[in-house]
Formats: sequence, C-alpha cells, structure tokens
Amino acid sequence: MKKYKDAENYLADQTEENRELLQEVRETVKSAAPEAVEKFAYGMPGFYYLGSPLVFYACFKDHCSFFGASGTVLDKFKDDLKDFKTSKGTIHFTKENKIPKELIIKIVEERVKETKKKKGL
Repeated sequence: MKKYKDAENYLADQTEENRELLQEVRETVKSAAPEAVEKFAYGMPGFYYLGSPLVFYACFKDHCSFFGASGTVLDKFKDDLKDFKTSKGTIHFTKENKIPKELIIKIVEERVKETKKKKGL
C-alpha cells in the first residue's frame, strides 16, 4: 500500500473518475465545515474539527467510501441512505450512485454537533 502525505497526493494517484468523485466530497465537506482542518490519517484524507476526527473519504477497487468517523451518526440518516451499501460508519458510493451533496452536508453538520457536545461546547 502506497504511503501518502496529504490529500493532494492521494487524489492525484486516483483514476480521473474517482478523483472527481472524491474532490466533490472534499469540497462539499469544506463548505459545510470551513473551520475543519484537512489531514491525512488512517491511510486516507479527511477532516478534523476541534482536534477530533470529523469525516474521511477514500477509494477502493470497486467503490469510494465516505466515513462518518462515528459509530452512530449514520444511524440518524438511515432513510437517506437506503439506496447505498453501508457498514458501521461507512457509505459506499460510485459515479452511478453518488452521495447527494445535501446529505454530505447534513452528515458533516451532525458530526460537528457531536464533536462540540463531546468537547462540552
């Protein structure tokens, strides 16, 4: 597995199709949580808020994934996620079945709330 230092290098190494998908996720997260800090951790690009993991995204052989960095956040969006393959904290998506920007925004906003609550803010 190749080691990456940052999101730019990671994205540059993806197929054009996957790079476009992930760049859209990246920009949507930035717009939903502009104060979040982009970091590369756990072998994938993601964002931290108040020093805690917020969300991550990555490519795999046959899909991309969006990670809510929480064991419970996706439970709150079960109805919105019924057309996606999910596992605990992860949404699988493809070019043909993209996560709507509005849903990414709602998940990020919920993660910001969870993080603030955890930090006592």
